[in-house]
Amino acid sequence: MSQVVCVGIVVADVWGRPIDDQPEHGRLMLVDDMGIGIGGCAANAGLGLAKLGVDTAIVGKVGDDGFGRFVREAMAEEGIDTSGIAVTQERGTSATMIMIDSEGERTFLHCIGANATMRPEDIDMAQVREAEILHFAGALVMPGFDGEPAAGVMEAAREAGTTTALDVVWDDTGRWMELLAPVLPHTDVFLPSLAEAVEITGEAEPERAAEVLLDHGVGIVALKMGEEGCYVRTADREIRAPAYEVEVVDGTGSGDAFVAGFLLGMLAGWDLADIAHMANAVGGLCVTAPGTTAGLRDLEGTIDFLVEREGERWRELATSL
Repeated sequence: MSQVVCVGIVVADVWGRPIDDQPEHGRLMLVDDMGIGIGGCAANAGLGLAKLGVDTAIVGKVGDDGFGRFVREAMAEEGIDTSGIAVTQERGTSATMIMIDSEGERTFLHCIGANATMRPEDIDMAQVREAEILHFAGALVMPGFDGEPAAGVMEAAREAGTTTALDVVWDDTGRWMELLAPVLPHTDVFLPSLAEAVEITGEAEPERAAEVLLDHGVGIVALKMGEEGCYVRTADREIRAPAYEVEVVDGTGSGDAFVAGFLLGMLAGWDLADIAHMANAVGGLCVTAPGTTAGLRDLEGTIDFLVEREGERWRELATSL
């Protein structure tokens, strides 16, 4: 049985760095580094959880192509249950071209691909009901799943006693709240970036944005705020946790790494403040290497990082995992 089931987008990433300018049309430009990796919210969060020692399953769709085979094989090598990743003939595997500048900032070109064909019937609900957490990762770019279909899956999971978590990606169509409104009442913890929360709620301040999301039925709002850390809000608590100072190489996947750390803390039953610090630590470590997961450490290494910055109490907390 998997402790966490991550349902959502699975992507093959092709990245290059540093890219501070674009080549002239029809011309070649050289870069120092280029690689291929796994991307997508479900895959990234799942890989982060697995690296932290959490039994994890990923549910999604890929095409019958080289990218799809790479994605499934790479995740299986990390010990992830990939039995829920379906292969479709309808579309190719979703892919993203990531251009990373010399400061670590990223620009993306994305093809939705097979993620567009994901449907509720592709999910083994028995697997979801047995999990401790269902994480819907990648809302707003899954046209066959977003809105009411996702709400039905989340509602069924909660009725079975499974905790529900939600993360989104940038909605280029501008349908933010239209698609999320049915899902939010069935969401125990929502983990968007502040920029995404602003678009969803129309509120520029984290406090007000969180209030709107709580009013829509979310239990815990955890806003990812980059260099400012995170802002966590419930009906009766407010937590601000600063980011850890690290050398930034590539910010790709840091938000999903934050989610992995947050869900780990929830599984451990920690206090929300400790959960926020763990999430910031995992997200911070992610940016120290190119790609979505290369900078992540295992649980022992992550605890060592926290001990260096917060003290020995983290070794005691780790015993609950």
